[in-house]
Amino acid sequence: MAQQVYDLPCDGEGICMACKNKPTAEESVTCKTCATPWHVTCLSVRPSSLADTLQWDCPDCSLLSATPVPVSDAGESSSSGGLIAAICAIESDSSLTDREKAKRRQQLLCKDAGPSDHKEVTNGDNNLFSILDGLLNCSFCMQLLERPVSTPCGHNFCLKCFTKWIGRGKRNCANCRKQIPPKMARLPLINSTLVTVIRMAKMAKANAAVGPSRDYPVIRNEDRPDKAFSTERSVKSGNANAASGKIFVTTPMDHFGPILPENDPKRNQGVLVGETWASRLECRQWGVHNPHISGIAGQSKHGAQSVTLSGGYEDDEDHGEWFLYTGSGGRDLSGNKRTNKEHSFDQQFENSNEALRLSCRMGYPVRVVRSHKEKRSSYAPKDRLRYDGIYRVEKCWRKTGIKGFKVCRYLFVRCDNDPAPWTSDVHGDRPRPLPVIEELNVAIDITERKGSPSWDYDEEKVCWMWKKPPPCSRKRANNGHSEEGKRTKKVKRQAQNKSVKEKLLKECSCYICKKVMTSPLTTPCAHNFCKSCLESAFDGQSFVRQRTCEGRRTLRAQKNIMKCPSCSNDIAEFLQNPQVNRELMEVIESLQREIAKENKESKEETDGIHENPKGVDVSNEIVEEAKENNLKGQIESEIQLTEKMKETSCKCTQKRGKKKGSTSCKRLDDGKNGVDPLEPEKAASEELQDPIAESKV
Repeated sequence: MAQQVYDLPCDGEGICMACKNKPTAEESVTCKTCATPWHVTCLSVRPSSLADTLQWDCPDCSLLSATPVPVSDAGESSSSGGLIAAICAIESDSSLTDREKAKRRQQLLCKDAGPSDHKEVTNGDNNLFSILDGLLNCSFCMQLLERPVSTPCGHNFCLKCFTKWIGRGKRNCANCRKQIPPKMARLPLINSTLVTVIRMAKMAKANAAVGPSRDYPVIRNEDRPDKAFSTERSVKSGNANAASGKIFVTTPMDHFGPILPENDPKRNQGVLVGETWASRLECRQWGVHNPHISGIAGQSKHGAQSVTLSGGYEDDEDHGEWFLYTGSGGRDLSGNKRTNKEHSFDQQFENSNEALRLSCRMGYPVRVVRSHKEKRSSYAPKDRLRYDGIYRVEKCWRKTGIKGFKVCRYLFVRCDNDPAPWTSDVHGDRPRPLPVIEELNVAIDITERKGSPSWDYDEEKVCWMWKKPPPCSRKRANNGHSEEGKRTKKVKRQAQNKSVKEKLLKECSCYICKKVMTSPLTTPCAHNFCKSCLESAFDGQSFVRQRTCEGRRTLRAQKNIMKCPSCSNDIAEFLQNPQVNRELMEVIESLQREIAKENKESKEETDGIHENPKGVDVSNEIVEEAKENNLKGQIESEIQLTEKMKETSCKCTQKRGKKKGSTSCKRLDDGKNGVDPLEPEKAASEELQDPIAESKV
């Protein structure tokens, strides 16, 4: 079977696509129909004479003379002549817009395409990339924009293509032929918004191509073993990568104060002073100290719940009933380091250090755990970890430590109702005077509590207790409802796995109003604004300023400089005729439609899940009844307000009536007394006629 010969034309730069050489003017011939240049030497059928070159049709256009095969009857063997005829018919249809023509051409080509063995994964992220690939294409290379440049007329090009276009001496836009500003032609700037949008879409497509991450099963608390264990996700064996065992208490992760018996459903005794554990993981199972490694458990805006004395810092001083604790930080943990004994910078009151300072100001109770790793203390256990009760931070400051860098220091004083493990007392602590700390004389950033503490001693009840309400927990407690926890994790997972469309839409925000742009404008300095925001920023300013010389003669008008709201470039010439970036606007509208569609689908799924705890659906009658009750409450409040206003006006009218003999107040009182008490329905219907109440409703 003879091999079919394909003829290829010259590309946009005049290079033959067959031999990869650039033909001279004598070696090239132009088609009379499509005006496409061809290399004569590489043609299979060449023009016979010089006169034939004037009426010569290229191999593609010459197929039109053949009998076209209708597209609908072509089936799997549609010829190229019928395809070209259908494309020409679409192009000649003046009733279609350019976008509709492109869409029909694409449908025509996809219709004739055969099934492919490679099945692409189609999800939201790939769909997003296809949206951008169809809207943000360069008019020169027809590819997705690479380092996009936006012209003042609202068109986008690749930086390389735009620079090549300008290098040929072109000073007009390739799409609309409008003049390009000389400054932009000399130094085109990249549109950072489009760069971010395209990068995020590419990353989403790459993640989708890799496939979804492995779905590890969520182990419920009641299904966990009693001791720490290693899961299949851990790289190495041992406690360094182990997962916590079953949590035995029902307190949340940010619980303040002791662990009481009501929070211990297993033993019904709570966590007692002197209890010991073999590791930090076991200590976490009883809610005493949750972090595996960190010595401070707390949040900078919530307070610190517990600390561990493990001999990590040389500045620590342990005196049993009180001790001086050193904050965290000041060490280089870059790379994969978990600990470092050498100080390299000063500590600051931030993160967990700020959490301890907040507990100092508010007087919150702090649980203290001593570890056998603290070798410089006489009060540390010989082995294991031991719970030593409740302490309170009385003061905190900063001073220069032993290593020469500033460290955060905290004065902890014991205030527990149970005796300490190292004493033989039968009662707990009593309020004691604070010890004298000599290093306070050279300390800086000293913080002391000014008001009364939240955890204090009650003389009547003879115990330590909450004098103020404890801070509300910000985390979910382990109350044993696994389904509730499973649903909460599902909601979090849905929030984390939200498509990148919302993030992309957030990137398309105006520099002025910080909202998603409407009718976006791209300035020559590559900044994006809403059209209304940019016009309102220069509202009332004229483009030229008339000048006079002391009122005697008129000087030449001077141009007003209008600086960009985001930089110091003059955009006065651009503001005279700003053009909307249509491509960026279509991207924003497409994203908004996709997000609205996803929200609608998720809302339908959520409406099917939301039920009350007993499993009974909330009916529409209950909702309507609640709305009616709310409406009645609003009407009654408006009635009371209106009556008070009438009484006030009546009193004022009586005072004027005594002087002028007016009887308006009397008529008002007679009218008021002449009306019988209204029924609830009648009062509500008449009160709705009042404009104030009606507007509220």
